[in-house]
Amino acid sequence: MADNESLVIGSKIKAYIKTKGLMCSGDLAEAVSNLVREALDKAAERTQSNKRSTVRPHDL
Repeated sequence: MADNESLVIGSKIKAYIKTKGLMCSGDLAEAVSNLVREALDKAAERTQSNKRSTVRPHDL
C-alpha cells in the first residue's frame, strides 16, 4: 500500500459533516486519512513492543 493512498472514504466524511450543517473542503479527506495513518502506526508500534502480532482497539 502506498503511503499516500487514502484510508478513508471521502464521500462518507462529506456526508457526516453535512449532518452537522457544515461543508468540508476538498482536502479534508486527505487530512483525516493522515490522522488515521498516524494512529494506526502508533498502534502497530505498541503492538510490536508488547510482543503481539494482533493490533487491538486498546492499542489506539
